[in-house]
Amino acid sequence: MRRAESKILSWDTLGQLAAQWREAGLQVVLTNGCFDLLHVGHLRYLQAARELGDLLVVGVNSDESVRQLKGAPRPYRPETERAELVAGLECVDYVVIFPQTTAVELVKRVQPTYYAKGGDYTEQDLPESEAVVEQGGFVVILPLEAEQSTTQLVEKIKSVEC
Repeated sequence: MRRAESKILSWDTLGQLAAQWREAGLQVVLTNGCFDLLHVGHLRYLQAARELGDLLVVGVNSDESVRQLKGAPRPYRPETERAELVAGLECVDYVVIFPQTTAVELVKRVQPTYYAKGGDYTEQDLPESEAVVEQGGFVVILPLEAEQSTTQLVEKIKSVEC
């Protein structure tokens, strides 16, 4: 069994491996997210993404980019822990922490065959879509798990009386 830490790549290593994957003709699936409080919706989404190709690379937003996207007090868990939790999932082959609020630079780095996002997005709404198509890839919108979101989980926890 591979340890989760061994699946977490630096930006430079990701670029080197991505070139090797392309040369080998592998179908690479890329997705990204905050993965702040990992829940079953994340797991099912990542499993579905992995089924699209030969390997799954997951970009995890840095702490600073999560704050920019979600506002304080997010993220609840630091980027290193979020990356390790995602990397610990069997369906995930590699993880990289990225500092941008969009995954456009990540798409350019990986040049995936498939760029997967959840059903709360449309291809037209994704800033990454143009970069995916320019690299010869395809955008895939995967169905969302009903009632599975970090925001809903946080609200449920807040509503519990102790």
